Amino acid sequence: MTSQDLHYYEPKNGHGLKHDPFNAIIAPRPIGWISSRDGKGNVNLAPYSFFNGFCYTPPIIGFSSTSWKDTVQNVKDTGEFIWNLATVDLAKHMNATAAHVAPDVSEFQIAGLTAVPGKLVNVPRVAESPVAFECKLTEIIQLKGANGEKASAWLTLGEVVAVHIDKAMIKDGVYITALAKPIVRAGRRGDYFTVKPEDMFEMIRPD
Repeated sequence: MTSQDLHYYEPKNGHGLKHDPFNAIIAPRPIGWISSRDGKGNVNLAPYSFFNGFCYTPPIIGFSSTSWKDTVQNVKDTGEFIWNLATVDLAKHMNATAAHVAPDVSEFQIAGLTAVPGKLVNVPRVAESPVAFECKLTEIIQLKGANGEKASAWLTLGEVVAVHIDKAMIKDGVYITALAKPIVRAGRRGDYFTVKPEDMFEMIRPD
């Protein structure tokens, strides 16, 4: 592959394409379907396209919000949140929770989902979701560029303190990712990817 074969650009000068390829390249990405509660007791449920796991011990997950949204404020105020696994069967419900509504309006009700109280956090999880992580806030970081200039984006990190897994997803003591039919963001708005058993393969690591 030569330089003539490459589309080269510097982000600060624009990408020169019809759509920004950045988030399409970093794909598929897990969906951060985050439930939280504000200081007044109002419950919020919202999906975030920038989400991932960052540490085994302690188990830490995080999501990034491209503006200071209700979820970030709620987590800052209460120090708790829950991540719910978004699946093919829940795709429409998940999408419905992306609606912009007032803080006192429950996205659980809008999407027709069942809110179940957490065990260790005062936040409900999505009962219909096969997996949920109860989390305690570790830190909220405002992101910044290489030049030190702050971005309008905040990374919220939390330690997983409790895990709920549908037993149907576990075979011979192993959680089978494909059985849950997770959906993840693949690229532009509305592009999603689902893991299928036939698409999965295993590679042995060299020791």
